[in-house]
Amino acid sequence: MTEQRTVDAPAAPVRARDLALDLAAAVILAAAVGVVGWLAIRSVDWPAYSSSNVTRAFATVGQVAAIAVLTACALVLSHARRWPARLARLVSFATVAGFVTLTLALPLGGTKLYLGGISVDQQFRTEYLTRLTSSPRLADMTYADMPPLYSPGWFWLGGRFAKAFGMDGWEAYQPWAIISLAVAASIALALWLAVWSPARAVAATLATTVAMLLYGSAEPYGAAVAIVLPPVLIIAWYAILRGHRGAIALVGAYLGVAVWFYTLYLGVAAFVVVLMGAVALIAAWVRERRLEWRYPVRVAAMGVIAIVIGTPAYGPFLLRALRDGTDPKGSAFHYLPEQGSVLPFPMLHFSLLGALALIGIVWILVRARTCLHAQALGLAVGGVYLWALLSMVAAPAGTTLLGFRTEPVLHILLAAAGALGAVSLVGSLGDGYPRYRQAGIVLGALAAVGVAQTIPAQLAGEIAVAYSDTDGDGHRGDRRPAGAESSYKDVDAAILAATGKPRTDTVVLTADYGFLAIYPYWGFQNLTSNYANPLAHFSARSAAIESWAKLDTPDELIHALDTTPWRAPTAFVFRRSADGLSLRLAEDVYPNDPNVRRYTVVFPEKLFEDPRFAVTETGPFVVIVRK
Repeated sequence: MTEQRTVDAPAAPVRARDLALDLAAAVILAAAVGVVGWLAIRSVDWPAYSSSNVTRAFATVGQVAAIAVLTACALVLSHARRWPARLARLVSFATVAGFVTLTLALPLGGTKLYLGGISVDQQFRTEYLTRLTSSPRLADMTYADMPPLYSPGWFWLGGRFAKAFGMDGWEAYQPWAIISLAVAASIALALWLAVWSPARAVAATLATTVAMLLYGSAEPYGAAVAIVLPPVLIIAWYAILRGHRGAIALVGAYLGVAVWFYTLYLGVAAFVVVLMGAVALIAAWVRERRLEWRYPVRVAAMGVIAIVIGTPAYGPFLLRALRDGTDPKGSAFHYLPEQGSVLPFPMLHFSLLGALALIGIVWILVRARTCLHAQALGLAVGGVYLWALLSMVAAPAGTTLLGFRTEPVLHILLAAAGALGAVSLVGSLGDGYPRYRQAGIVLGALAAVGVAQTIPAQLAGEIAVAYSDTDGDGHRGDRRPAGAESSYKDVDAAILAATGKPRTDTVVLTADYGFLAIYPYWGFQNLTSNYANPLAHFSARSAAIESWAKLDTPDELIHALDTTPWRAPTAFVFRRSADGLSLRLAEDVYPNDPNVRRYTVVFPEKLFEDPRFAVTETGPFVVIVRK
């Protein structure tokens, strides 16, 4: 398991100072390109994507230009020296950020919402960003007086972005998602340039960026972690085998940052790193009959660094869980859709990306004995498949590892391997025949354009929801009549008028969780137990709500609210039904699929016929505030 030096491999390890400068340049340039690009696109009155092809046409033009510039940068970096190469390096960082910005921002140019709008999973993500925009203090997205369970890093940074640009949290979601993905892609390029030749680095970055946009962009904080993973795992394998301190520190830092961004992908990354350590240990024993203790020590060092960085994110939750316990019913891991019951094989799909994945698998198998990069990516792909199998095995125990959610990671890893394999193939064909190499470069660029221009079409469903959902201003991007959510501003005004308090001082009981995604009120109950903080005791809260609906008098209700073990709701937002005031609640029914059962709780109006409650009706909502 030793690295074979090739013509395209770096002549020497990249110095820590040079890598730090590259990373800083990548972040600054990508952020600038993302902000300027998004602002420029927002300055134009674009038609809705669902009713016009204008934005898609502009996106295609931008993609062609970006791919052409990246190809030129790769050629300059491969052959030029000194300032032309340095300039090409900077241009490549900016260009890959521009590629991401144009690909996402143009199709969304006519709406203020991001992919998926404010529906389903994007609802709680928007709520989280709204929460951390209202205050920089780490807190749960819904429940008052509670440390967060979900990784806060991406949302905390997004909150600071929103504050800097004077936006509400929901409005900042789209630009922050696009800009953060542009920065992540540029960081990935800087790391790829540190681990292999410019041609391979640019090809791998472009391939993984396309895969990330296609399969992971709807979950931007996860995609930002995933796109950086392939070069980090190559560095991790190098660090385990060679013991390079800078590489160990970099991998540990990545894992620590992943704690702040997305713990599922942290788990996958840490699992693969541990797998690498185990494989290296076993290989040393088989080859030399020697127990190489330095391998597990290096893995442990990465873990220690990650724990130090990640503890502030999860330490408060763990301490509170030890003190107060958690809800034994319901879990974010209680989900096993059909997609999670089978293994994905992208390399068998009849498409350009499928062919690229197949090239990647072949390249890994052919080069696994001699190439450190192929070994690392092969172990990573194997680790993701093993994680998926373990997720299936865990199902009878009443949980899963959400193996189906690791598919974007698999696509990105296979895209990276495929790009490296394709460049190797072009290089080998071109030995002695330069025109073959030139033809291969042109063909690769054309293939990149061919796949890239399909990204908006592949994301058409999520884009359509971004235009059809009603935003926080009460408008739809497709300019059609807004939904009931357009009354949220009146609901907000009624609560503020009745309480006279800031939104962050009020707890609201509602089943319209989109309201909490727009305004930073605390919620008494979350949408489902899958999104709920285990510290909140979701099942007990639902039982309390059901018991309140069965009371007979306002006095009984007020007594029940005053004696609840949690901060009681001050405001109630109901929808009127034939038999009273209704709330839609949910319960976990895992292992069934769907894993959630919806049911309705109806409150009799007589419970609020008392001067201690202020009642307002607006649109389909009945707003009741305790005075």
